[in-house]
Amino acid sequence: MPQTLTSNRSIKISEELYRVAKWTAEAENRSISGQIEFWAKLGRAAIDNPDLPVDFIRETMIAKALDRKLAEPFIPE
Repeated sequence: MPQTLTSNRSIKISEELYRVAKWTAEAENRSISGQIEFWAKLGRAAIDNPDLPVDFIRETMIAKALDRKLAEPFIPE
C-alpha cells in the first residue's frame, strides 16, 4: 500500500460540515481530518467510477483498509 504523507494544513470548512464530520468520525473510529479525507477519497472515486454505486465504492475502500490477517478465507459450499 502506498505511504501517505501527512502535513498540517489549515482549511476553512462550514461549521455544519465540521459538526457532521465530528459525529461521523466518532461513530466510525476516525479522526475528524481522517473522516473528511475519507469523504474526499470516496467522492473522487465516485466521480472516477460513475457506473458503480457509492455504497459499493465505500465498502471496497473500507475492506481495502482492513488488516488482511483478520480476513476469513472464502470457502465455496
